[in-house]
Amino acid sequence: MKNIASSLIDLLPKAELHLHIEGTLEPEMMMQLAKRNKVELPYETVEEVRQAYDFSCLQDFLDLYYLGMSVLITEQDFFDLTWAYLQKVHRDRLTHVEMFFDPQPHMDRGIEFDVVLGGITHALEVGRKEFGITSKLIMCFVRHLPEEHAFTALDCACNHKKEIFGVGMDSTEVGIPPRTFQRVFKAAVNQGFIPVAHVGEEGTADDVKEALDLLKIKRVDHGNHALDDAKLVVRLSKDQTPLTMCPISNWRLKVIDDLSQSPIKKALDAGLLVTINSDDPSYFGGYLNDNYRAVQQSLNLDEKDIITLTKNSFKASFLSDYEKQRQLDRVDSQVSRIQQS
Repeated sequence: MKNIASSLIDLLPKAELHLHIEGTLEPEMMMQLAKRNKVELPYETVEEVRQAYDFSCLQDFLDLYYLGMSVLITEQDFFDLTWAYLQKVHRDRLTHVEMFFDPQPHMDRGIEFDVVLGGITHALEVGRKEFGITSKLIMCFVRHLPEEHAFTALDCACNHKKEIFGVGMDSTEVGIPPRTFQRVFKAAVNQGFIPVAHVGEEGTADDVKEALDLLKIKRVDHGNHALDDAKLVVRLSKDQTPLTMCPISNWRLKVIDDLSQSPIKKALDAGLLVTINSDDPSYFGGYLNDNYRAVQQSLNLDEKDIITLTKNSFKASFLSDYEKQRQLDRVDSQVSRIQQS
């Protein structure tokens, strides 16, 4: 069973729905771009950067995350970053990605919105042509900046509706409830953007409910603590509202003490539309298949669980019904080949 499950992880096509492109900045690229752009970092070597990847909480990670952003300056930088991610996950059999990007911290340091977007979208187009990877781009508002700042980013996004599919919300949850950004989410929805939000990672089940009710989100990013509320679990199951969980990220940020505490199996058993994702893989030490393998081993998932999670990644996506079915058919075909081999 384990051998089949492992083969399924290696070979099944899959989607990633919770991925911050800035969180794919590997230490080697960070140092290369710092040299290329003459940016001073508090590190002399790649190994020093890796040693800094020891986090006790979300804020520790965010401090390094935003420092890493400082090396991203030109459109070529954003292209190189995105292209490097696509090359890695192509080997993991990724066929669709719904990618977050954070324009506000870049704009705060003088990088134009169009520079950020141009590099990312160019790489996504190359990935589609070279690897057949389809994509949708989701612009995140960052909680630690005022809502008015988010409106500035939204104004920019409105000029690029063909490239930007949705809006999200990330950064620290504690002390910043979803209602803080209710106005900008309403404005974004009125402009046709699909809303999602990071809730229930550090925050509570009440935060998840507030995001659903006030921000009108269509997908819960993380959502660990949604499982603390039985009525909310029933609601999420009935509505089949997707949860984009990130097990290695949760473990590295001390959201859980051990991967065996990941709520993914509990969510599966409750009938939730739960998915596995990597979040910020360069900082947490695990890309998409690494997360599947970690959960499979820690929670003793069987082949049925792996197939369900893989199919969930497409069912929970914002692909059209036709595109979803096409991807699900590919999963079924590959499953048959693996089981017969």
